[in-house]
Amino acid sequence: MLTSRFATLHKLGCTALLSLSVLASSAYAADPVKVKFFLDWRFEGPSASFLMAKAKGYFAQEGLDVQIDSGNGSAGAVTRVATGAYDMAFADFNALIEKESQHPDTGIKGVYMLYNATPAAVFLLKSARVKMPADLKGKTIATPVFDAARKAWPAFAKKVRLSKDAVTWQSADPTVTANLLVRKNFDAISGFYFTNLLNLEARGAKADDLTIFPYAQYGVDLYGNTIIASKEMLEKHHDTIKAFLRAFNKAVQETLADPVSATKFVKEPDSLIDLPLETRRLQLAFDQLVVTPETKKNGLGSVDPQRLSNSISDVVAAFDLKETPKTDALFTSALLPASADRTVR
Repeated sequence: MLTSRFATLHKLGCTALLSLSVLASSAYAADPVKVKFFLDWRFEGPSASFLMAKAKGYFAQEGLDVQIDSGNGSAGAVTRVATGAYDMAFADFNALIEKESQHPDTGIKGVYMLYNATPAAVFLLKSARVKMPADLKGKTIATPVFDAARKAWPAFAKKVRLSKDAVTWQSADPTVTANLLVRKNFDAISGFYFTNLLNLEARGAKADDLTIFPYAQYGVDLYGNTIIASKEMLEKHHDTIKAFLRAFNKAVQETLADPVSATKFVKEPDSLIDLPLETRRLQLAFDQLVVTPETKKNGLGSVDPQRLSNSISDVVAAFDLKETPKTDALFTSALLPASADRTVR
């Protein structure tokens, strides 16, 4: 009888321990996966979808704890992922091509192409009397050294039949280039279309006062910004990348449906932003770069393989790179959300 009682108590104890073990295991499994994510630029309208996915709990619902930090340029974003400081980032695809050409062992790839076209453009005041790209010959353009438009200038110059040495480049901090143009310190500035246009308007220039040459409208068929993932993430954490992209894609769809509401999420990390200004910036970026004939055909985040190959060759030539990376070393569509979830109209 006593032995039986001990046996029963032992059985109950083991059951309790097993239950505690299961609970502990479940709690451990439920711990969110931490992901460090780096933006290409400051918290502005176009970053709304990333911030929305975090604020509305879409990342959390996928079991992720995502840290989103503001950036200071695509080259820096690529470098931070290459060094392992960040797991994923948002960066100009052409900066990734450059990095891969110079350091083919980084293993970084694009996994979601948000900007289906390059936003690079050159801006002038109409008082400069430049009516067509050919008139840029002899002009001085102020821009940061890392500026995407500056780097891709040879590709643009080739399309408009200008020598790549037809202009003079003046290095300048990105926070002052708009002021430099408004004050007529230089003939022109370059940069992302939606960034410079609104920065110029904020400094008193009107759209009618400007002459703008968007590269994409002159045959420069380069892709724009993509979400990139580190070599370790791509080799060991496919499910984490997929989860991140599902949450982000959901936020992109909501941003397309209601950009005004989406922009409000940008105000959470930066209470000083001008909501109407950033809403317009977001709309410019998404209308021109996200919703395109290609994305309507193939869905958000995807690329056209032949166009991708051509764009890589164009960047290699424009940047004067020695090696031409293979397409599958730079981008993968294998981790994208289901095509039905990426449909745009």
